[in-house]
Amino acid sequence: MPPEHRPKRRASGPIRSAAFRFALLLAGVFAIGAAALLIVVEEQIGRYATEATNGGLQAEMSVLQGEYAQLGQSGLTDAMARHAGVRPEAPYRYLLLDVAGRRLFGDLPATAMTEGWSTVNVIEPEPGQQGTRRESMTTLGARLPDGLRLVVASDNYDVQMLRHRLGRFTLLSGIGITLFALLGGYLTGRLFVRRLDRVNGAVDRIVEGDRAERLPMIGLGPEFDELARNLNRMLDRNAAAMEALRQVSNDIAHDLRTPLSRLHQRLEQMQDSPEIEPAMIDDALEQTSGILATFQALLRIGALEGGVGRRRFTQVDLSELMDRVHQAYAPVAEDAEHIYLADHAPGIVVDGDGELLAQLFTNLVENAIVHTPAGTTITSRLFVENGGIVAEVSDTGQGIPVSERANVFRRFYRLDASRHTEGSGLGLALVAAIAALHDAVCTIPGNASGLTVRIAFPSGPS
Repeated sequence: MPPEHRPKRRASGPIRSAAFRFALLLAGVFAIGAAALLIVVEEQIGRYATEATNGGLQAEMSVLQGEYAQLGQSGLTDAMARHAGVRPEAPYRYLLLDVAGRRLFGDLPATAMTEGWSTVNVIEPEPGQQGTRRESMTTLGARLPDGLRLVVASDNYDVQMLRHRLGRFTLLSGIGITLFALLGGYLTGRLFVRRLDRVNGAVDRIVEGDRAERLPMIGLGPEFDELARNLNRMLDRNAAAMEALRQVSNDIAHDLRTPLSRLHQRLEQMQDSPEIEPAMIDDALEQTSGILATFQALLRIGALEGGVGRRRFTQVDLSELMDRVHQAYAPVAEDAEHIYLADHAPGIVVDGDGELLAQLFTNLVENAIVHTPAGTTITSRLFVENGGIVAEVSDTGQGIPVSERANVFRRFYRLDASRHTEGSGLGLALVAAIAALHDAVCTIPGNASGLTVRIAFPSGPS
């Protein structure tokens, strides 16, 4: 594709990457979660602090009421003085008024005198500093016998400070988590973009015609590597299909030229002849049928080498299939004065295409019948060897020289001794293509006499 017509790849960066956007989404989730956690924690701490404060005030009020009941007003004021003097920052503050509203004890403002639960704001000096601060206090007021009124108060400063610090810590933690997530997303995005740039570079080279290029492993997780492996398998299949198509085209161009030339000459003779004899037409039709059969065989070999047909794979009873081939061709072999024997182990099953496997063994048997002299013994065997399944078709004919065995599975290859027999030299090529489709190894062992074609399947079905 010319550079001016090639689509431009959009520039990408870490911030625009999917990894960074995902990290940004996680940061938002973290921030929302931190806010929700803060609200819940503050609510629980506030409830606990309120309950603890109220419980302490109720207990203190009960103790003081008991002191007043036993020892009177003097005992009550002594008890409050003792409690207030336990430590510099006493936990409770008091206010005791007589019937006329005169202050008898305590430093709370008069506005704190309310029966039951209440809240009052008190102006307190700032410890160690000049100035004051407003402090909220929870109060519990009660009326005592003889008209006295008592208020016990507890400040909420510690709880407020705890809430403040907790809120600030949660806020800072949320900001830190968000920044960390963004930084992690940025770094991950850079790594992701760098890996994808390698993949996109490989894709560009493939598009530009480099059929040997394959996608590198991304390495960010097994699912990405599995995707790359599957894409590479697809590219391998496409490359095999293209190579098969190229090979078929070459075969048609080179190996069909001779039969087409003969057909052309025959038609020219018919054109020049004043009277066309039926034998000439029959000969031309026979040549045309042979060419069409060759075309069909070439196309089928190309399709098999390209991997077409694997989707039709099922479990095939290979023992039963080879028995059927033996039953069908035993009479044919007998008519050709051959002996056709079979030794098939029972119950052997493989994954494959039953029709193609039948074609494979049919071609091997027909090849043995056609290319061996009368009196030849043909044997088909099926057995298990070293955990693998092995099928063999052998004969006691003249065999194939060792120097020629590497060529017999090529298209249109024929031995000199076989050129007087019918055929196009595609039978064993089709056998090799079907075997390769089933991941089987097709070989010719080094027998002393005759020919043996061995098909070794990797194993039975899983």
